[in-house]
Amino acid sequence: MPKKQTYIKRSDLIGEKPWLKKTKPSKYKIETEEKKRTILIVCEGQTEELYFKSFPVVTLRVEVVELGQSKLKLVDTAFRLSEQKAYDEIWCVFDLDIKRDEENCIPDFDNAISRAMNWGYKVSYSNDAFELWFYLHYQYTDHENHRKFYYQKLGDLWNLNYEKEGKRWDFCYNNYNRLDDDTRANQRKAIERAKKLYELKKQLPFHLQNPVSKIFELVELLNKNLKQ
Repeated sequence: MPKKQTYIKRSDLIGEKPWLKKTKPSKYKIETEEKKRTILIVCEGQTEELYFKSFPVVTLRVEVVELGQSKLKLVDTAFRLSEQKAYDEIWCVFDLDIKRDEENCIPDFDNAISRAMNWGYKVSYSNDAFELWFYLHYQYTDHENHRKFYYQKLGDLWNLNYEKEGKRWDFCYNNYNRLDDDTRANQRKAIERAKKLYELKKQLPFHLQNPVSKIFELVELLNKNLKQ
């Protein structure tokens, strides 16, 4: 016996009845989602990790990982992560953190940058400290300052002992909004100042590029993908 056919009334087609609507996503939606790039940001510390996680990015998939490792180990870990999952870009974020009693900090810094660049990674390095990027929101400096200089200045600006309180998780979690809400701070000027510093120092060996903050490159990328 022939199988009974199910007929759909023409009025149902015209009226777009709910039970006739598509249950699968359209080809356009699939293609749009596939075009969204994914980047990996591997950070040396919590301050950097929570800062970059705070960017309200919508047109880019961003994975931020805090590793707490030496510079070379951080780059090697980024490579291992890239073997487990494909990324469109990989960014390594670390600073020099010069220690006069630690002889290998300079070669570790220089070699890590060279290795990452040779592997096609982006490197947002700071010399001497990541906090230089925060400071540039307020002031320009081209003096070879140690991280304690920025700790003191940020502590004065934010009315706290930065070296003790500024490293707490809850404080770091709010750094992006703290800078965004502070009328004295200006991210656009921070980018301009960081670019100026890099142009002045880029011909020098990495460990002699003080002060330099290449954080501006990663910030510019994230800014292009913010929700409007």
